[in-house]
Amino acid sequence: MIKIPVYQVRVPEYKFKQFRKTSKKIEYAGTPWYNLKIPKVYLDNKPDFAKISAKIDNCLKKRFLGKKVVIRALSSEEHKGKSISELINIIKKMGHDRYDSKRKGDRYKNIDKKHIDLFALPFTIKKNEEYFKQFIEPFYYWPIADRKKPIRIDIAVVYDPNQLEVVEHRYKGREKEIKKDGFIFKNPNRKPDAILGIIKIL
Repeated sequence: MIKIPVYQVRVPEYKFKQFRKTSKKIEYAGTPWYNLKIPKVYLDNKPDFAKISAKIDNCLKKRFLGKKVVIRALSSEEHKGKSISELINIIKKMGHDRYDSKRKGDRYKNIDKKHIDLFALPFTIKKNEEYFKQFIEPFYYWPIADRKKPIRIDIAVVYDPNQLEVVEHRYKGREKEIKKDGFIFKNPNRKPDAILGIIKIL
């Protein structure tokens, strides 16, 4: 196994308030993400995304400033029975977190039936740009609308774009929208080699 660096960053303010259902009528409000509707109480009590992102961004910039990277963010919370450390070890060994091809919710199926190894976003790391806000905000808003509970990111895998290939794909109901956030490994026999580093968010 190649040696993959793990960078740890502590963000104690990155936490969520939980709200129980009440007999009162729930008031909904729009969010910055596709005007997604969520209970207003979550919008009123959202964390400081910019402040949280800045801390994680600083860790990213310290190691990868000026470099082109591909970042996959995920939460160990969505991998039942796996701790953060256990999931990181799986990623180090396999090169990705798709250890169970039958696991639901990973959006790997597409109408073009193209194979996708992982979903991630490409960036060129610059000094004054924001990066992790693009992950922590949707991980907050979308799960509330879908599963009534926000998701906290605790792992970010930083890949070398030269070792990945973009897979253009489409989804049913959005046939005209070509997605470019899917990737495959150029060398499927050496997937861990594509990882530049892993950020562990505590």
